[in-house]
Amino acid sequence: MTASDLASRKCKPCEGGVPPYTEQQARAMLAQLKGWVIEQGKLVKLYPFTNYYQTMAFVNALAWVSHREDHHPDLAVGYNKCRVEYSTHAAGGLTENDFICAAKCDRLFKL
Repeated sequence: MTASDLASRKCKPCEGGVPPYTEQQARAMLAQLKGWVIEQGKLVKLYPFTNYYQTMAFVNALAWVSHREDHHPDLAVGYNKCRVEYSTHAAGGLTENDFICAAKCDRLFKL
């Protein structure tokens, strides 16, 4: 599976009862993404921007994607950067949804 394959997929509803990926599964999925790391059980990436307007445009577009996927990241927003963190709270760790949304986030950043 490639990042493009991931970005074309849809998140599945997760109301609990879905086991999180093992460390090995998460590392295998991480290999499909560029620039993402796993920190404290979360999928994390820092996106750089030229100015505040570009940062906020990205954040607002990501909010729309998150709404459509019904899977929402934690964001830390600064003047020219946005840190994105994904994890599936209902599963208590990382699931396919996190990697799908990370790939969509990368696709959005390239626009």
